[in-house]
Formats: sequence, C-alpha cells, structure tokens
Amino acid sequence: MSATYVLCRLDDIPSRKARGFQLLRVDDEGGHRPWGIIVIRWGRQVVGYVNRCPHNGVHLDWERNQFLDPDGTRLMCGKHGALFDLGSGLCVDGPCRGAALQPVTLSVEDGDICVTGVTLVEDEELDGDLPPCEHEGV
Repeated sequence: MSATYVLCRLDDIPSRKARGFQLLRVDDEGGHRPWGIIVIRWGRQVVGYVNRCPHNGVHLDWERNQFLDPDGTRLMCGKHGALFDLGSGLCVDGPCRGAALQPVTLSVEDGDICVTGVTLVEDEELDGDLPPCEHEGV
C-alpha cells in the first residue's frame, strides 16, 4: 500500500531549479531498492521524474543537483547531452530522442513537496545506517 511522503519544503528548492533525492523504495517482493528522483520547481508547480536516462540508464546529473541545461529550460543528461522537456519528460534532442523519463507523482501539501504512489522505506524500518533520503539542508 502506498502513502504520501514529505520530501522537503517547497521553499527548499528555488523556483526554476531542480534537486535530486536518493530514497529507498519497497519493491513488489518487499525488498529495498535505491530510487533516485528529480524534483523540478517552477513557481508553485513541481514535477518529478526518476533520475535515469532512457538512453542507457545513467543518472542525469553530472554533478550533484546539476540537472538543467545552461539556459535552465530543459533537463539535460550529463553523460550524452540529451535534452528533456521539463513538463513532459520527453527527450527532444539527443540519442534517446522520442523516449521519455519515467514520471514520479508529486503534490504540494501545506507547503511541503510530497511523493505519492509508491512505498518507501521509512527511518524506523532501516536496519543499517543508510538514510532513506539524502538532501542538503534537511
């Protein structure tokens, strides 16, 4: 059963910027799997995608939290330079043109950016010292 999980405050991500999150997702067999996602904020709107290029499965960021092209108007794969539309995740230029990033369901509730539609490992479920979410400033 999925729930709603708070990632951060809306104001933690400046407008027209993107930030990555490393979470632990519970898979269908009950195992824990790393799940990297990207959250893009544009004003009061947020959009999320799995941090995985459809070309060959690498993370998009070439440096931590560096997801946008130099103009700040598209997501860019740091390995191959593929460009993705912010709103749809569709690759508009590069080796995976026509493919799309996998969307992540987000909402803004009481000023918090939340992820829904998945089951995440929560702090009390961890049996090691890996945090469920690495995030600067939280």
